[in-house]
Amino acid sequence: MQMYYIGLDVHKKTISYCIKDAGGQIYGEGKIGATRRELDTWMKTLPCPWTVAMEATIFTGWIYDHLLPHAEQVKVAHPLMLRAIASAKKKNDRIDAGKIADCLRCDFLPECHMAETGIRDRRRTLRYRHLLVRQMVQMKNRISGLLLETGVTHNKQKLHKVGYFRELLSSNDEVSESIRPLLKLSRETIVRLQKTEYTLISSLQRDPLLAERVKNLRTVPGVGPITALTWALEMGDVSRFQSVKQAISYCGLCGAEKSSADKVMRTPLSKQRNKHIQHTLVEAAKLGPRLSHELAEVYEKEKLKGNANRATLAVARKMVAYLLAVDRGKRAFVPQEEQGTAVA
Repeated sequence: MQMYYIGLDVHKKTISYCIKDAGGQIYGEGKIGATRRELDTWMKTLPCPWTVAMEATIFTGWIYDHLLPHAEQVKVAHPLMLRAIASAKKKNDRIDAGKIADCLRCDFLPECHMAETGIRDRRRTLRYRHLLVRQMVQMKNRISGLLLETGVTHNKQKLHKVGYFRELLSSNDEVSESIRPLLKLSRETIVRLQKTEYTLISSLQRDPLLAERVKNLRTVPGVGPITALTWALEMGDVSRFQSVKQAISYCGLCGAEKSSADKVMRTPLSKQRNKHIQHTLVEAAKLGPRLSHELAEVYEKEKLKGNANRATLAVARKMVAYLLAVDRGKRAFVPQEEQGTAVA
């Protein structure tokens, strides 16, 4: 039975499609609205069997889930690796859909991993928590800025503590009436954001899909609830990483390499990475050496070479190895010293 290959160029309001057979002949092409109803109507007109591919965008997730039960395969292409489209002289939605169909048909599609729906749903919640944290920081900076603009004497370290802030407004005559409503509104916003953040994190920690996994990950030195949740949700199924090096590369903890003939150029850190897990692991690596003798040795060894930032990255890479081992084995972390004692 002949397979039909479909390329989709997805946008916010429309989806351009191109259907080709195994020989590259166009069976059909056109444009439909980016809604579930129009997709259902369109799928009824497709020749069977069919497989479909699309570029990874913000809209890809729901389309992927909607097409998956009906297609033989649904594949998602890595946008940075679709050079056939990016470097084309003539570029429009119809041509893009045709080239995606050709890449799929010839098995040249640079496929990227799509996590299962449950992981993506919970990942969305965790990333929303990142937004709340950024807003909290902005509000705290705004409070500090208002006080500095009006020359109010205050303790920077205690400013955002509830008792000190209340006392500052009630007993400090330097606080003018013009900024009091703004200060109160900013403080109320911070409290509301803190409560919402706590609720989101608590719900994720209690989630049956994540609870046991997060419990094991938190046994790694320097790994708290946020780092454990970020690892579990951003990494997804760790069995897709065949080695620690692949996981380190995905986390953006190694440099990119460009070599030609006898010339080799390396960058400090690759920009092709998952920025969410990268940031979280770097922050965790700053705490890790204080809690683990093994991580402290890694840090000191690299720091002797004269660069503290490189030492922190070395610790982060070591933590990736620990987290990957714990996640694969589905067990708690055991320090090397305790392993040696158990063997002896």
